[in-house]
Amino acid sequence: MKVSAVKPRQATPARRHPGPDQPSGPRRPLATFGVVIASIAVAFGAGAGSPLFVLYQHEWGFPAWQLTTAFTVYAVTLLATLLVAGSVSDHIGRRPVLVGAMFLLLVTGALFLAADGIGWIIAARAVQGMATGAATSTFTAAIIELAGPRHRRVMTVLTSAAPVGGLALGALFAGLAVQTSDHPTAVVFIGLAVVLVYGIASVLAAPETADRHPGVLASLRPRLSVVRTARGWFWSLAPLIGAGWMFSGLFLGLAPSFDNSVFGIHNAAVNGAIVAIQPMAAALAGVAFGRLPAERATRVGALLVFVGAVLAVAGIAAGDLPLVVLGALLGGSGQGAAFGSSLRILGPLADNASRGGLFAAVYLVAYTAYGAPVLLAGIASDFVPLTTTVVVYGMVVALLAATAALSLTLRARRGERPLLIQGS
Repeated sequence: MKVSAVKPRQATPARRHPGPDQPSGPRRPLATFGVVIASIAVAFGAGAGSPLFVLYQHEWGFPAWQLTTAFTVYAVTLLATLLVAGSVSDHIGRRPVLVGAMFLLLVTGALFLAADGIGWIIAARAVQGMATGAATSTFTAAIIELAGPRHRRVMTVLTSAAPVGGLALGALFAGLAVQTSDHPTAVVFIGLAVVLVYGIASVLAAPETADRHPGVLASLRPRLSVVRTARGWFWSLAPLIGAGWMFSGLFLGLAPSFDNSVFGIHNAAVNGAIVAIQPMAAALAGVAFGRLPAERATRVGALLVFVGAVLAVAGIAAGDLPLVVLGALLGGSGQGAAFGSSLRILGPLADNASRGGLFAAVYLVAYTAYGAPVLLAGIASDFVPLTTTVVVYGMVVALLAATAALSLTLRARRGERPLLIQGS
């Protein structure tokens, strides 16, 4: 894997599509709304796994390491897809990638519905990771490009909130389904299928925003495609993006375990609510902090992630649930502030021909931090107490947040300012 600094390419004049500055009729706002809903649905399916896995473990009796594997295989296949196919939509267009990804998510739902053992669930999560890896950065690029100049800043904020908001809604809804329904898997994935069909129709109705370019096969060579104009800011923001998503992984990946072993919580709805607190705070804060200048919001976000990580792990170590909830709220708010403002800084530094690759690099950092530490923590918990594992986990989050805060503060003192979206 290598990071390549690529120059923005000019759109091919022979083939033009309606771009964000070229409205294509009254149906466009409705189609854009549907695309946003579909992007939330993609993350919803991933978040729904946490409460459902606990149910499957109770019914099928598989060991804890297989539970961690079911969570982590999603992140692994997602990362592999981002690394290999993250720039494909820059070459063939946004719509083919998004429609293909949502069809794969429909396959994922069918696998969950057919599952009668953990092997089926691991296979379903692998396909889900592939689909999400193809869709995530492409949704971000497409929604920003579909937005007119007046709305682009708002839509950038929404795209940053959509992944964590979808994770929170999925965890909360699945927890309620497990607690109140005899067939929670069917409730979750049949409902999700309906939304995905609506999303496919919306994507097909929306105008294409990326011109076709040659080189699609070459783009499949594993690499991170960071446009040269964004490279410096990308490396300053990467530790902050990693800290926020690693903190999110603490709740979505490990909360079902420490809810049970540390706090004695066995109610699926309560478990789902605790899992959902952190990503929901991130989604709401991502929107709220969209009013602040992006550079200031990143620094505030770094501080909140640092404080939230310290409080959350202190609460788990002390068996103090209110302290864990407070840490989740503060750290989640920090993630939302940091991630949304990071996209606002990076987005304008690439054009339509290279934005998909740039956002693929952003999400590669995010989902590496989201999945890999949870896998390591799951393995470590077989050898050391869970509370010790969580404390070390939280220290790494805090260190990453502090590193990012230092880098961004130094940039601010040097007076370095990126090209920002109007109003950022």
